[in-house]
Amino acid sequence: MTVLRAALKHPPHLARGAGVRALAALSLALALWGLARPAHADLWAFVDERGITHFAAEALDERYRLYFRGSVYDSAEQGLKPPMVQAEAAADADGSGDAGRRLQAHTRLQSFFDISPRYKSVRGHLRKAADHTGVDYDLLKAVIAVESGFDAQAISPKGAVGLMQLMPATAQRFGVEASRQRSVQQQLADPAVNVPAGARYLNHLMGLFPGRLDLVLAAYNAGEGAVRRAGQAIPPFQETRNYVKAVLGIYEQLQGGRERAGPAAPAAAALPGTTPRVRMTLPTGLPTPQ
Repeated sequence: MTVLRAALKHPPHLARGAGVRALAALSLALALWGLARPAHADLWAFVDERGITHFAAEALDERYRLYFRGSVYDSAEQGLKPPMVQAEAAADADGSGDAGRRLQAHTRLQSFFDISPRYKSVRGHLRKAADHTGVDYDLLKAVIAVESGFDAQAISPKGAVGLMQLMPATAQRFGVEASRQRSVQQQLADPAVNVPAGARYLNHLMGLFPGRLDLVLAAYNAGEGAVRRAGQAIPPFQETRNYVKAVLGIYEQLQGGRERAGPAAPAAAALPGTTPRVRMTLPTGLPTPQ
């Protein structure tokens, strides 16, 4: 789902500080990660002037900086292996495996993300949703990082709302009802409503596509029908393939350490004068999810 940023309530000086801290943490994280495998799915990102992080599996414009190099991505033939299995196999294959270095990079990134006020304000909702649905806490963090950058007020051009970018009709399928005071769309701006509903949706998709996290994420982005029409495969939409790689890249990094207290970090600092943009911008001429 694409995301158009809604107005934020955070003071500008906090956003600028977040961008500076993001750049410093990214530089250190990249130095620690230090792996360059050209066949891997990379993660790129930038932090805009309001402190919102934009993730992508490719550099969508000049503002994006390389966040880290991920695992081999080949869903056309075999799908994606579980993130850490794939990372371990790749490291063993080229002799660069170093569990200590991966853990150190993971810890640094976790520490960085823990300073994010947006993440810290909602992590309790993530923990409760993970406990109630069985969806991995790290997966929820990775999905939200890509969907909204932890912006609870994010709204997409198609009407997806909140942290997990749920369409109102989808939210209704998973227990969100309008009240006298608030419509379903208004309720989805509340993390206490949005995160549990999104977690229930992910859990539902895991039942439809057992053992295929790549298809779960593709369905979350493009719809269950699109995955089925593609022959139980990732649909041929650049946005969806970008999305799957980006979420799995963050999830892989989160799974790289022993601690489970926080999500992967945002990445580079914003350029002065940048404005809100549509997340997951597509190149011209490519099909889009229906």
